[in-house]
Amino acid sequence: MALASSLAALSLATVADSSAVETKTVVFKPKTAKTAVPVPVLLFALQSTETPSNVLAKAAAVKEPRVAKEDLVVEFFKVSPKEVSIANLDKSLAGKIKIVLDSQIANADDELVLSLVTESGAAALKASTAVEYLKSTGIETVVVDFAAEAAALASGSSKKNSAKKDAKKDAALEDAKLIGITVDKAKDFSSWYSQVVTKGEMLDYYDVSGCYILRPNSYAVWETIQDWFNVHIKKMGVQNSYFPMFVSQRVLEKEKDHIEGFAPEVAWVTRAGNSELDEHIAIRPTSETVMYPYYSKWIRSHRDLPLKLNQWNSVVRWEFKHPQPFLRTREFLWQEGHTAHLTKEEAAKEVDEILDLYARIYEELLAVPVVKGKKTENEKFAGGDYTTTVEGFIAATGRGIQGATSHHLGTNFSKMFNISVENPDGADKPRVFAFQNSWGLSTRVIGVMVMTHSDNKGLVLPPRVAQTQAVVIPVGLTSKTTDEQRKAINDGAADIEARLKAVDVRAIGDYRDIYTPGWKFAEWELKGVPLRIEFGPKDLSSEQATVVRRDNGAKYTVKLAELETRIPEILEEMQKGLLEKARNDFNEHRIVVEDWKDFVPTLNSKNVIVSPWCGDSECEDDIKDSSATKDDGEEEEVDEKAPSMGAKSLCIPKEQPELKPGQKCVKCDKPAITYCMFGRSY
Repeated sequence: MALASSLAALSLATVADSSAVETKTVVFKPKTAKTAVPVPVLLFALQSTETPSNVLAKAAAVKEPRVAKEDLVVEFFKVSPKEVSIANLDKSLAGKIKIVLDSQIANADDELVLSLVTESGAAALKASTAVEYLKSTGIETVVVDFAAEAAALASGSSKKNSAKKDAKKDAALEDAKLIGITVDKAKDFSSWYSQVVTKGEMLDYYDVSGCYILRPNSYAVWETIQDWFNVHIKKMGVQNSYFPMFVSQRVLEKEKDHIEGFAPEVAWVTRAGNSELDEHIAIRPTSETVMYPYYSKWIRSHRDLPLKLNQWNSVVRWEFKHPQPFLRTREFLWQEGHTAHLTKEEAAKEVDEILDLYARIYEELLAVPVVKGKKTENEKFAGGDYTTTVEGFIAATGRGIQGATSHHLGTNFSKMFNISVENPDGADKPRVFAFQNSWGLSTRVIGVMVMTHSDNKGLVLPPRVAQTQAVVIPVGLTSKTTDEQRKAINDGAADIEARLKAVDVRAIGDYRDIYTPGWKFAEWELKGVPLRIEFGPKDLSSEQATVVRRDNGAKYTVKLAELETRIPEILEEMQKGLLEKARNDFNEHRIVVEDWKDFVPTLNSKNVIVSPWCGDSECEDDIKDSSATKDDGEEEEVDEKAPSMGAKSLCIPKEQPELKPGQKCVKCDKPAITYCMFGRSY
């Protein structure tokens, strides 16, 4: 007998039972690969039972379950979300969904009566009857004691927190001064990073969680990147523009596949003053749906192509993960380029050109080495044909980090927004949809730079992007120094400062009498200034200055007559030295692994891995899941501020090792088709 009939019959006897206990039926969609068929999870529990998502995820063996949207519910259960009940379950759903069942229902005695309520009706029946019916459907059912599981997870978390406190105590630097960094980069990376960016005056915390103030020391880096990038993209015919930050709900949701990935992070404006808006307005998480309706309006002929626009702006993604300065913020600055082309070949050429520019920003300006490559289908931009990327590496944590992406969108968006032109080959030919690209680089680059170069003394800034490249400090002044000597030394230091500025070295002098030279050294080291130039009595008499590099402490004696040539040379030596050191770190920790038995141990040694791979998205997910645990079954410890645990695919590197004849995938028995770079990542 169908449950609907059972409910109808039983309700006659039990619906009037005032002792019936309320229940809840909720459908969840786990996170899956873009190409995978979703396996919904149906939760059936007492209304009073607390059902945390982490317990639900563990019980159902799924990732990040979120309440399913209406279209998914209708697809599987043939009713709207408000009409879903266990009455909608039958044998046809076996193998297609999972059920998570509250143990208080599964283990109830015969006296427990359940109340099932939907928008259009209600019924009551014994818990034992409901459980028997669920068994009869053949659908995989997991019984969960939510209270016990939540307590177990909390206990495990408490133990981890205790261990973290001990680790933090161990990470304290014994000789740290309050003005400087008080923790060791190698032992407590997240606390070290927070101190470096705040004490180094890169940013300050704002009173809205996840938002930060970019101070001049960091904004100068962003300005340098803007100036450099603008010059190069304008040579490619790209023009800068600006579109509003607001987008209507109707337009935002027009391209469902594209916006689905952003949906949980979209911030909405719902009120104006005291009035509720008739239509809610989103603050852009990205601008495809903002810009492309107007591309359709402006592009009327093939002569209007290519259209190449870029904008420097902010976007908002209301993340609920732990925010992290520069890397994971609710509002961030970026540039986003959006171009439309007549041919796929022309669009593909630009994708590569932009990716090369991004690599140059990292390597030539920030002294950060990157690997150029292509994202897998699982990791590509939603709505795009393919995504190219530059991937960096943070040696202190052994984690990869995405640097910037350049996407080929194909005709997916042009078909959605009708960006089409007459066929130049003839009026009798079908209209041509534009081939589109989008590409973006954000202020995340600043965080990558800070993590790569900085040390336990504070910031280390590459000279090409540093707001101040050299600080001139008078030294050797004591209580016995005469006013005449003091003036001569201060005047000499000021002259050095002026001469450097005249040759475009960004120099500053520190003539404060209330601080000792040692204090000043520490302060400017904390702020990451590349060069310290000391000028004292001996320097005055010898017509020289002592120059100290921030990155390695190397000292140089520079004749005053050679200042204008030698200081720029030392700055360039430091720039190249930073890149060389970081590149060596990356190369030493990018390991080729061909056997799975070596994969996790190599990963746990703070490496990223280049492995032969079959190209299958399910295998990719399996690699991530399997590498999230150690060989002894314990969870791999993660940073406090939430980098991913398992080894996700970072990219398919552009420069490939040669596949051996008959090479198998590192994880499964399928033939390998490429090498892929995997790693734990931010």
